[in-house]
Amino acid sequence: MDKEKEKEKLTIVMFSGDLDRALAGFMLATTGASMGMDVNMYFTFWGLDILKKNDGRIRSKGILRKALHFIDRGGPSRLRLSNFHLFGLGTRAMRRLMKESKVPTIEQFITMAQEMGVKMIPCNTTCKVMGLPEDAFRDGISPMAGAAFFLGEARKSQVVLFI
Repeated sequence: MDKEKEKEKLTIVMFSGDLDRALAGFMLATTGASMGMDVNMYFTFWGLDILKKNDGRIRSKGILRKALHFIDRGGPSRLRLSNFHLFGLGTRAMRRLMKESKVPTIEQFITMAQEMGVKMIPCNTTCKVMGLPEDAFRDGISPMAGAAFFLGEARKSQVVLFI
């Protein structure tokens, strides 16, 4: 039997673009990969912010999409806490605590996950709705895929998480 087929699978849906939820997702993904699991992270809606480039330049068509990207430029350096954001003070405090505790940043987690073979897949339907082209995302991200791809992976997975 092929070694790839023997691997346990972990599939994570990243629906949220909140800093704390992104950390949880990447902690689980990198831990799963370190345990030898085949890990897929499927990013949809606000979770796509995690994979966006930090420069925030997205050339969308249409006034609604342009307004959306003006308000929510995304990128791992712009992620905020889901609770206690406190106009940025809580998020800055959390980033400082992470640094003091030697917890990797989201950017470092993304790089680490890529090096460990974690596949990060943007949802193509959500990207269409939000006007996000493939070049809106950082390098090394897997090609976009739809819900059928996610469900196929989820069916084969021993663990499926929605964050």
